[in-house]
Amino acid sequence: MKESEQAVVEAHNLNVFQQGNLVLSEVSFRVLAGEFVYLVGKTGSGKSSLLKMLYADLPVPSGAGSLMVCGYNMFGLKRSEVPALRRTLGIVFQDFQLLSDRSVLENLMFVLRATDWKDAAAMRQRCQEVLGMVDLGSKGQKLPFQLSGGEQQRLAIARALLNQPKLVLADEPTGNLDPQTSNDIVKLLRDLSKQGTAVIMASHDFSSIQQSPARMLTCDGGRLYDSLITL
Repeated sequence: MKESEQAVVEAHNLNVFQQGNLVLSEVSFRVLAGEFVYLVGKTGSGKSSLLKMLYADLPVPSGAGSLMVCGYNMFGLKRSEVPALRRTLGIVFQDFQLLSDRSVLENLMFVLRATDWKDAAAMRQRCQEVLGMVDLGSKGQKLPFQLSGGEQQRLAIARALLNQPKLVLADEPTGNLDPQTSNDIVKLLRDLSKQGTAVIMASHDFSSIQQSPARMLTCDGGRLYDSLITL
């Protein structure tokens, strides 16, 4: 199997629970390396719960089907294995979750230190690389409040890319942004997928989806439906 054809996520008959309640049943889908996929559905439809299961914030219960993420079997995943799993992932949230009292560069350095980078020169080089990827190369000394909303989200994406993830999970990354900025963020994530990083983007922003159609996983009525948007 070629690298581009390898499954980064593979679910079979997966049941997704939130606080003991079944929110999605018999979920089966694959996401390949370099693929871009939307995850859509109404509030409470299960899309956020599914994302949390992908990054091990929710467990895969016994008898709930199977789930592989970046080569990790999520059933029975040990707590000690979670940090290694998450180093293969990039996670982007709607509310950015930036450290408000630290510069752009220090926000990134904090993540590298937390993931066991030791070489200060290599850390700074990697920070500059990812800032360049999201067009923030000249903003390293700015504080987050000095950035626009779109720039803050770009910083959050840069942070997610630090450890060269196989998969980026973006949970409503355009929810607080204006339409043009939203389209720019979607384009950035699409470009990442073209470079080989799989991206799953949860969204209810159908205007952005219409601007950049792709495969869509839809949570509806306790099920997951897989389709290709052709608008």
